[in-house]
Amino acid sequence: MNTHRISIMLIVVGMLFVTGNASSAEEKSPATARLGEVIVTATRLEQEIGSAPAAVNVVTKQEIEERNIKTPDQAVNIVPGVFNRRGKGLMDTQSSVILRGVPDQKRTLVLLDGFPLNDARTGTVNFGGLPLENLERVEVVRGPYSSLYGGYAMGGVVNFITKLPEKREVTLKSGYGSSWHRGEAQDDFVKAYASYGDRVDKWRLFAGYGYQSTNGYPSDFNISATKPSAGLSGWTQTTDNKGATRYLIGDRGDNDWNEYNVTAKVGYELSSRSNVVFSFLRGNYDYSSDDPHTYLRNVAGEPVYSYGSVKEASYLGGYGHRAQNLYQFTWETLFDSVQTKLTVGVNDQDDAWYVTTSTTSAATRSGGPGTKADTPSKGYMADLQITVPLFGKHRLTFGGAFRRNTAETRESSLSNWKDENSMGALTYESKGNDRIYALFVQDEITLLETLVVYLGFRQDWWETYDGYANDVGKAGYPKNYPYRSDSFFSPKGAIVYKALPGTTLRLSGGMAFRPPTVYELYRSYTSGTRTYQYNPDLSPESMKAWDAGVEQKLWQGATVKMTYFENYMKDFIYQRTLSATLSQNENAAKAKSSGVELEAEQRVGKWLRMFANFTYADTRITENPANPNSVDKQVPQVPRRIFSAGGDVQWGKASCNVTGRYVDQRYSTDDNSDIQNWGYGSRESYFVADVKVSYRATDWAKVSLALDNIFNRTYYDYYLAQGRSWFAEVNINF
Repeated sequence: MNTHRISIMLIVVGMLFVTGNASSAEEKSPATARLGEVIVTATRLEQEIGSAPAAVNVVTKQEIEERNIKTPDQAVNIVPGVFNRRGKGLMDTQSSVILRGVPDQKRTLVLLDGFPLNDARTGTVNFGGLPLENLERVEVVRGPYSSLYGGYAMGGVVNFITKLPEKREVTLKSGYGSSWHRGEAQDDFVKAYASYGDRVDKWRLFAGYGYQSTNGYPSDFNISATKPSAGLSGWTQTTDNKGATRYLIGDRGDNDWNEYNVTAKVGYELSSRSNVVFSFLRGNYDYSSDDPHTYLRNVAGEPVYSYGSVKEASYLGGYGHRAQNLYQFTWETLFDSVQTKLTVGVNDQDDAWYVTTSTTSAATRSGGPGTKADTPSKGYMADLQITVPLFGKHRLTFGGAFRRNTAETRESSLSNWKDENSMGALTYESKGNDRIYALFVQDEITLLETLVVYLGFRQDWWETYDGYANDVGKAGYPKNYPYRSDSFFSPKGAIVYKALPGTTLRLSGGMAFRPPTVYELYRSYTSGTRTYQYNPDLSPESMKAWDAGVEQKLWQGATVKMTYFENYMKDFIYQRTLSATLSQNENAAKAKSSGVELEAEQRVGKWLRMFANFTYADTRITENPANPNSVDKQVPQVPRRIFSAGGDVQWGKASCNVTGRYVDQRYSTDDNSDIQNWGYGSRESYFVADVKVSYRATDWAKVSLALDNIFNRTYYDYYLAQGRSWFAEVNINF
């Protein structure tokens, strides 16, 4: 790091340190009660959020209910350092949460009550089917966390936390909403939820069911490079995301979607110091498109779906189904002062498939050839942690972890793309397994009442085996791949110094890694005329990172935070272009991410809260033999600037929440050649604002009305994003 950057950091920290003298008199005010808020993800142990050795944020159940949030990942989209991508709202099957400019969902670890949700095949997360209403809070911890959690935790960790009831609780919810102007946002959105919880002697019980559906809206357009023939009308000249001339000729229909989830959770108190919890979650998610729309008309005014080289198949959208079963068992006990926690579980993506048609095929709206891809996977996990206080100044946490992933892909031809059961011959198959063994240690050392040091490391041993690929009918297939192994050492250190009653300083640094997924090792696919080839020789990616931050209490109810960070990534798994029609995964790229996170919050009693935060993440490729033109370019899919602001007010039985969010332009290509900041295929900058008004009619009933995208901002995140929409809901609790 260069000298002027160090100087800037020291000046900023010094100024805020001095400012702390003026605020110390306010620290006995009621506003400081938030320091008692507890977080567990940062250290694996309960701890006051103000003492956590990382940049952390907690989204509470109350904050979730105050906003018009429909999926768990949307709960964190206004947290600093977080980019939540949902290009077309609830119908987006590739939604993701990334932290601090470290790209892709597979580099952010997502947990549900400490259990990993990153799937065994691609490392991504299926947010569809996860019940939002079950959440008690969401903890977001930014920075490398492989020292405690192993792979995937490069950018940080997001932990969705539920709880078991302490008394009888019944919740009923029902709501309906639609677009402001028909066809501009998700139409006919229906939501229903019911849950029951109780405590009976030593038993704690919870059961819940949720359902959501929408008829969607047309977000996926048919853009052709070929100009419509003479005599055809209704088309519009446009451009692709690189500015080349294209022609808008139709859309692929309304994206409809539905999901349901079933939850069962049982806890039993073995003794006053020991308990067990078993939980089960079934999430089911379906998406599809209705009949496509052509904008073309012939001279007689009749619709036209084909001309020249353009076929009706180019109008057809795919559909698919995902179902996951999550099983988790947790045992916690306390022997004298020694805490022990054992967690075992299974993430079973038992039913995952999708159907596509080729744009050059003979498929039509009524049927024809297609392809069905089945992609089941299972992840098995076990984690043991033991915490021991030592010598009055140490809190030592150590343990071990195991994870095994198995995944498969089977592609088959369909005689009728509209019938997923009309399968013919197998056309492609790939599968593989990997497993990780790990040992970890963390020591929390209280040097002074105001100074705590954290030192820790984790050693992971990774193995992949039984790799197999069969591109049916091609020379050299099927192929079997041998056992391989690798290991990674992940150290981390942090210092938390409460310099004054109103000032907390943090400094941390560490290493993180991510092993290649079964998908990257053994799965290839073809898109258009290009084949993207797997690579069974891939090695784990790695990252070195550090950050420094300050939290400052100002006048009563006011808090500001600032964190500066740098990430140095290497051996990034990257698509190297081998020919005009072939690319292959390789450990080819290095990248650097640096930036700043700024937060401010003002609370006035219990009736008013205002907040604002800003994230700047300059994430650039620094070395890439696979594509030299990408060097010094922004990493794809990562916005450089994100700004969020808003607030909520409560007045008697009524409350109102307003939030606004700005996201910078992103690129889809590594050379940043997709410069067009408008239109289908682009990932343009945007600002959206949402509002929700609630009224508690009785102690047990609340009604609400929400407006999303209140300014009806039209923008594209590759797909056309949602316009203005509304949603009304009734919530009953007793």
